[in-house]
Formats: sequence, C-alpha cells, structure tokens
Amino acid sequence: MTGYLIRRFLQAIVVVLGVTVITFILQNLVATGPGLARAIIGPRATPAQVHAFISEYGLNQSVPVQYLHFLWRLLHGNLGYSYKENQTVDAIIAHELPKDVVLVGTSLVIAVLIAVPIGLVQAVRRNKAADYIGTGISFLLYSMPSYWLSLILIALFAVTLQWLPAEAPQGATITAILADPAGLVLPVLSLTLVQYALFSRYMRSAAIETLVEDYIRTARAKGVPVWSVLRRHVIRNSLIPVTTMIGLSVPAIFTAGLITEYVFNFPGIGLTFYNAAVTFDYPVELGVTIVVGVATVAGNLIADLGYAMLDPRVRYD
Repeated sequence: MTGYLIRRFLQAIVVVLGVTVITFILQNLVATGPGLARAIIGPRATPAQVHAFISEYGLNQSVPVQYLHFLWRLLHGNLGYSYKENQTVDAIIAHELPKDVVLVGTSLVIAVLIAVPIGLVQAVRRNKAADYIGTGISFLLYSMPSYWLSLILIALFAVTLQWLPAEAPQGATITAILADPAGLVLPVLSLTLVQYALFSRYMRSAAIETLVEDYIRTARAKGVPVWSVLRRHVIRNSLIPVTTMIGLSVPAIFTAGLITEYVFNFPGIGLTFYNAAVTFDYPVELGVTIVVGVATVAGNLIADLGYAMLDPRVRYD
C-alpha cells in the first residue's frame, strides 16, 4: 500500500508541474510584455510606467527565466497580485473558497446521498416502471444546461410562486452566507440536480454489472436475504465508478459553480474568475487556473486512494 501511495503521489507532482507549464505558456500567448503591463496597470499608462513595470517584474526576460521565477513564487504560496482588486490572488481565493465549499460541497453531498440509493433501486428494478421513470428524469436533468435549469428554478420558485429569493446570499463571510439559508436553496438545488443525474446513472450501471456476478448468485443460492446481499456485496463494488466521479468533482468546488454563481450572483471563486476574465485581470485568472489544476490532480489522487480502499486488487496491480 505504501508503494502504491508513493507512485501515485510522484505522478501527481509531475502532472502538477505540467499544469504550471501549460498555464504559463497560455498566459504568455494571451498577453506578455507591454500588453500584459497595460492590461494590469491600465491602458492609459505612459511608456515610462510600462517600461518600469516590465523591468520590475522581469517581463523583459526570456520565457524560461520568467517561468522559473513564476514557479519559485508558487512554491512559496505566491499566486500573484491583482491590481484590479488591490490584493494578492491567494488572499482572494482564501477569502472566497469557504463560500464555494459551502455551496458546491453541500450540493455534492446531497446529490450522492440521493443518487446512490435511487441508482441501486433502479438496478434492482431494472426495466420496470421505477427504472424508466428514474432514467427519464436523469436524462432530462443531465442534458439540460446548468444555466437553463437555474433560470427555470428562478422563474418557478422566485418569480411565479415567490417562495424563495432569486439572488443568492451576498455576505462576505460564511457566517453571513449561512445567515440567509433561503437564498442558498436555489443555487444548491441547481447544482444538486445536475450532479444527481450523473451519479445515479453511474450507480445504476455499476449495480447492474455487479448483480450478474457469480458471487452474487452464489450468495442468493445460499439463502442470504436480498437486502443483505445488496448491503454487503453490491453497494461496495458498485461504488467504485462513483468514487471516481466524486474524486473528479473536487475541482467543481472552484469551477462547477461558475455559471451557477453568475446566474444567482453568488460571491464565490466562480464569479470572481468571471469578473477577472471580463476585466482582463490576468493574475487572478492564472492563479485560479493553477489552483483548479492542482485540485483536479488532487481529485484524481483521492479517487485512486478510494479505489485502493474499495478494491484491494488495485493496490497489488
């Protein structure tokens, strides 16, 4: 198990370095030198100000040298400085991240808790009315764009029924966000429905494959109760692909909420990234992209560890 963990961790480091290289190159393709300087300090900057900025931040050096400086700053936790917000990028992310954890984390937990039992029931009741209804709902939700689903929820519950506010809580802290639980309902519901559709389909498919295995037939032939077979054998083995999706959902804390945050005006990292793209705040875009890349690698690593816990054969392979 230790060797397995070491191999996966070393692979994760290599991938993270690759992410930093790609994002840095893309940043230089979008804007570098005078173009980057004017985007940061403003289009009305004088040539002297642009030259001073380029010299101070080493933008007149070669790309490999700039990358090494960039990597050195990352190793020290420095993601850059936002001249639009007048604060460091890591401070912005640290301030907004807890709110995204509440929004996306809550929806993820609710989606899994609903999708796993429903997917299992659909597999047991395969090709029956419950399976057809669940499949139809999942396909409908999965194929629906998240922004369209959000707008439908706003039109129904906020405009027509007037049960819930159309705008998410606008507090600057978690305490302020949680102080308005009614405002969180629609954003959380929007993300939950989309994720539920994905998880339930994976759980159903995995459970159907598990139910036809020989050891399941053997357990039933021995007279083991159906629900005991499902609880002890089917659920654990069927959770392996779902574990992958949960691990890959870790970056959703930073990205999946972008459209939802924009529609509901939720003050999180997604909305911050959108505003940075609109205002050409390149340091924020680059910093958030790096963090999302690291989160994606971490999510894959978590999925690998989950595989090893659920299926011991993975460790030896």
